[in-house]
Amino acid sequence: MSLLTIDAVRFRTAGEIFSLVRRFDDCTLPRGEWTHAAHLTVALWYLLEFDWPQATERVRRGIKRYNAAHAVQTTPTGGYHETLTLFWLRAVRSFLEAERNEGRALTSLANELVATADSQLPLRHYTRARLFSAEARASWVEPDLKPLD
Repeated sequence: MSLLTIDAVRFRTAGEIFSLVRRFDDCTLPRGEWTHAAHLTVALWYLLEFDWPQATERVRRGIKRYNAAHAVQTTPTGGYHETLTLFWLRAVRSFLEAERNEGRALTSLANELVATADSQLPLRHYTRARLFSAEARASWVEPDLKPLD
């Protein structure tokens, strides 16, 4: 069983994270392993390696490329979701900017991020109707419940 198919992801080595990112980048990561934890870990790695504009563009382009390679079409109801992508990139950036994270090992950062990131967090900021609208999938929309910090 692959590390990313179990419920509680726990990276043991940076090599496991590098492998995840490489397989995402070259689109060989099995679709079943492209989980919420994998999304967060890839975002973490890109934000550590690149400045905000570059990381954002690389993640956006990477997800679209990955989806295309796995025949996931972007439609008004499925596929790539711009608002969720940017929301989670912002959440990961905030996580990294916390003082407790300076100088920590990649595996420690990834494990804590994955363990503490509530997949329902976007719904504290957005109504379901707004978040899953065609507009929010296609471009960034501001939250309608609670502003982002």
